Amino acid sequence: MPKGGGKVLNPGIVFSLFSPPVLLLRTRRRHLLTLARTAALRATSRRLFWNQAKMTSKQEPWTRLSHSTKLPGWVAYNPRTMRPPPLSGDTKQMKILSWNVNGLRNIVQSGGFSSALAQRENFDVLCLQETHLKEGDVKDFMNLIPGYEYNYWSCSVARLDYSGTGVISRVKPISVQYGIGIAEHDQEGRVITLEFENFYLVNAYVPNSGRGLRRLVYRVDSWDPSFADFVEKLESFKPVIVCGDLNCARQSIDIHNPPAKTEDAGFTEEERESFQINFDMRGFVDTFRKQHPKAVGYTFWGENQRRNNKGWRLDYFLASGSIIDRVHDSYILPDVTSSDHSPIGLVLKL
Repeated sequence: MPKGGGKVLNPGIVFSLFSPPVLLLRTRRRHLLTLARTAALRATSRRLFWNQAKMTSKQEPWTRLSHSTKLPGWVAYNPRTMRPPPLSGDTKQMKILSWNVNGLRNIVQSGGFSSALAQRENFDVLCLQETHLKEGDVKDFMNLIPGYEYNYWSCSVARLDYSGTGVISRVKPISVQYGIGIAEHDQEGRVITLEFENFYLVNAYVPNSGRGLRRLVYRVDSWDPSFADFVEKLESFKPVIVCGDLNCARQSIDIHNPPAKTEDAGFTEEERESFQINFDMRGFVDTFRKQHPKAVGYTFWGENQRRNNKGWRLDYFLASGSIIDRVHDSYILPDVTSSDHSPIGLVLKL
């Protein structure tokens, strides 16, 4: 008996405990346990990912890719992740916002319009469309945003509480022009042009073709070419930036359900062809689409359609080809929801 009184293991038992079949079985069991744990962790990660995605989609519905005929590579536009870094403070620049407010008085009274937007976005110029103001109302909105002392308004005289545009700026323009110089088109307060040192800024609210397309012929045969001629004439002096609600989803990517909307105002073949002839073919560049060729981003939603992100892109910044390389950022602010349109923005290096 060995010292210490320990028992001697049977050599046969020792051999069996450490024989290759037993070791293989133990190794296999450990491997299976590792695989099971890994699978459980992956399943948990997937659940967390999709729960987070659902939560994000609910809180930020614009991150949901809602498009009936989406193509490979298309992604939902998300300004949180798709905007470039801001320009450095010593870079001379101008920041312009454009917003169809669908009735300025209502949106101000409801608290949907305030100086908080100016504080957050720090824009230099704000272009408004569909203000619905009468000429006698303008005085109530002359100091809408503290520090923005230059205010310009154009109101419809053909039909009261309808259409209308406005510009609020902290930068003094060289000159201001109302309308396009054609009486037939200048009765509804649809255009204000500001001249700055390096470019013209044209704020426009293009006529909607209306229910039953009753104004389609007027729009594509008369308004569109007349407006484009006006802009092209300006361009003979210096580059032009056109902004506003242009009332046309110019491509299939710009509307959530293109096959069902081809007879609706804003997406008819005639309107899209007119857009191409009067803007694209004259050298004006859709700044958002140039920066985001495959981003599905909307600027207008019908009633109760924001929650599912079923929208239209009707609002634009178009720029002369000669100035397009100075565009740093062209973006949408879909979290601003107090109108049926969201603001759009442009950062221009001067």
